Amino acid sequence: MLNLLLQADEETKFLDLKFFDNDFYDLVLRSLFNFIIVFILVKFIYRSDKKNKNYAFSFYIFSMLVFFLCYLLSGIKLEMGFAFGLFAIFSILRYRTISIPMKEMTYLFLVIAIAVINALSTKKVSFVELFFTNFSLVAATYFLERLWYREGLSEQTIEYEKIENIKPERRAEMLADLKARTGLDIRSFEIMTTDFLRDMARVRIYFKPTATVGENDMNNVDDDDD
Repeated sequence: MLNLLLQADEETKFLDLKFFDNDFYDLVLRSLFNFIIVFILVKFIYRSDKKNKNYAFSFYIFSMLVFFLCYLLSGIKLEMGFAFGLFAIFSILRYRTISIPMKEMTYLFLVIAIAVINALSTKKVSFVELFFTNFSLVAATYFLERLWYREGLSEQTIEYEKIENIKPERRAEMLADLKARTGLDIRSFEIMTTDFLRDMARVRIYFKPTATVGENDMNNVDDDDD
């Protein structure tokens, strides 16, 4: 009886579309699997020392958007060309209000790639192969993220007016001056740009957060506009 009902639903059409198809279960399972992978990446790996809810929101929505877009259009015979077209579009994506930092662009590209892989993998790809691919991406990201942020460092870009301290031989003096001015436990820094007309330099500092530095302060990072 159930099979007869399902068969009747498959033959029923609404807006020239099948009312129900057995592929619906495949869509639900794939979308759930994709969401779990992205959730692990964003919740437990991405900037675990500095939660940025704006970027996290974008990662979730972009992943779901790309997944459903790829899956629902996977019947087109140009799946691979379609996937590479999405990569080309999103690889040059820039919001007009702010520039996206390189690392956030990498995470965005990562969640898009995962969504495309999970949506367009055919029956020739086993679940073990699909799981291994997703696991490898998550594991590699976790390893690199923890290696880079092994001390749980946060970063911030500031303007520094003592232009004479940017010389390589005065690096130790500049580090001491930055620590004294900011009151932060700065472990390292890098000079982003210099402006000799204004005697200013943009410096990105990497520091160890303390209990006196709130979460809002950690999220308020002045990323460069390049």
